[in-house]
This record gives sequence, C-alpha cells and structure tokens, in this order.
Amino acid sequence: MITVEHLTKRYADLVAVDDISFGVERGEVVGFLGPNGAGKTTTMRILTGFLPASAGRVTVAGFDMATQSLEARRHIGYLPENVPLYPEMRVSEYLNFRGRLKGLGRRRRRERLAEVMELCGVTEVATSVVGHLSKGYRQRVGLVDALLADPEILILDEPTIGLDPNQIRQVRQLIRDLAQGHTVILSTHILPEVEMTCGRVIIINRGRIAAMDSTQALVRGEGQAVTVVAVVRASAGSARPEQAEGPGEAEAVRKSLAVIPGVKRVAWHHQEGVEEFRIEAEPGRDIREEVFQRVARGGWALLELRQEVRTLEEIFVEITAGE
Repeated sequence: MITVEHLTKRYADLVAVDDISFGVERGEVVGFLGPNGAGKTTTMRILTGFLPASAGRVTVAGFDMATQSLEARRHIGYLPENVPLYPEMRVSEYLNFRGRLKGLGRRRRRERLAEVMELCGVTEVATSVVGHLSKGYRQRVGLVDALLADPEILILDEPTIGLDPNQIRQVRQLIRDLAQGHTVILSTHILPEVEMTCGRVIIINRGRIAAMDSTQALVRGEGQAVTVVAVVRASAGSARPEQAEGPGEAEAVRKSLAVIPGVKRVAWHHQEGVEEFRIEAEPGRDIREEVFQRVARGGWALLELRQEVRTLEEIFVEITAGE
C-alpha cells in the first residue's frame, strides 16, 4: 500500500530525512517511532502530501505522491498531532463540512457521520462548540475526520495524546479493529501502546532508519543472549532438610546451573531470605525446563522462574541513545 524509496528531505544545509526506504503492506499496523528531531514528523508529512521530498519516491496505493498527489491522498486518512479544527464551529457542523470537502454525498455523509462519531465516542458532544472541548475530545474529533471517508490507509500521529486511560484503551481497540480493513501507520511516544497494537516497528534516528523489524523480534532480541531469572530458596525446608542456608549452598545451586548446556554465565545475589540467579544463555536456547529439573534434583525450592524480555522502551533508548 505504501512504498518509500530513498526518501530525502533537506532544509538548506540540514538533512532532516536521509535516504530512507521501507514499505507497508495492506492490513499492517506499523509503529513509526523516533525521538524529537529525528525526522519522523517530516516523513509523515511527506507521506501524506503536506511536504514535497527533496529526493526519492513515495507511492500510495499505486499512485506517485509527487505527480499524482490528489489520487494518492484520496486513499489516506491523516490525524496530525495538533489537530487543525475550527474552534468557532459546532462538532457536527465541522464534521459535516469536512465530509463535503471529502466528496461524500448527503446520504453517505449522514450515515458515516453517525457511524464514526459513535465509534470514536463524540456523539455526546455533537452540538458542542469545538473551542469549548477538552484536548481529548478534540483529538477524537480529529480521529472522526480521519475516518470519515473510510480511507484504505490511516496515518495517525499521537492519536492518544490527551486521552484518559479508559479512552486510550478504547482507541487502542479501535486501531486493532480498523487493521482488519485498513493499513495503519501509528506514531506515538507511548511505547507500550506500540507493543500492544503494532505488528511491526520502524525506528528512525537522525534522519535514518535505525531499526526495522517485527515487534516480537525486536522485543525478544533475536540473535541476542537469553537471560533467565530463577528465584530459589537454597536452605532447609526442602527435600534436603539437613542443609543450612548460606553462601555455600547458593554456590552449589550456581554451579549446578552453570553446567547446563548453552549457559554462558550465572550470577546470583541474596534477597530477603532467597537467592536470585540470573542465567545468561546462548541466543535461541530455552533453558527453563533444564533449570527447573536441576533445582528439583538438587532438592531446592524454586519460587519463581521467568525469561527476561526487554521492553520496547528499553530497545528504543538503546538504539537512539547509542547511535
């Protein structure tokens, strides 16, 4: 649905976007992330036809954004971070006006307005003056506008900004539902939202793509060492009551875990009467079952066993701060 080839945007001597390429397929929900000043907003404005590119090519639904801008934009619904609304108009008047601009006939416009206003939760403020609305409601009015013409592609810049937790959950579910019939590019600084909503992530930094992969692959860190955490009570009260709690027993647990095939190192520390072992294994090795068996055979009590998974926020900071 969207193809970006060697896209570049320059402002005099400043290169805001530096030769980036990516594609978004039909039905995908893609998180487009980057720190402030990374070129993220500039890229989104080029994708939606608000800015021309200095070099490169963008095609939307098969139409070239540079030479067939009107045709390409008919396939896009865009929600900018700062929604441009007319504050003196009532909500229903504004959305009806926007529907006419998008070429919707009277009957179709009436049907879509009722449907999308209900979907986005703005029916109750239909007669309110836009300028009197809260930030959250203004954001939702902008989302209605983006959905009004039922576009194939939605480009959403910070769609949950200003919303309360319940509204954020509603918008998150709405985006998931929209993905069944739309292609969605979502930009947000709320990274847990991306983890729960997006199937793929593109991270841009200093005008270049710093990472691009499925959300699952990024979070699981494919190709990186696996860390398993085991919390063990290495003391009396288990199958070996003659043992006494202490560094010697914890060291025995560590040595037992260290010889598991694929384990690279084991570190431990004492914490509130138990020992926490951090076991680093080779990439792709799931050692949890072997850890359980070793602890059970040793007669120790296994209180907790988990494989550590990095958050998208940690990955984002690592990528953007490390470059």
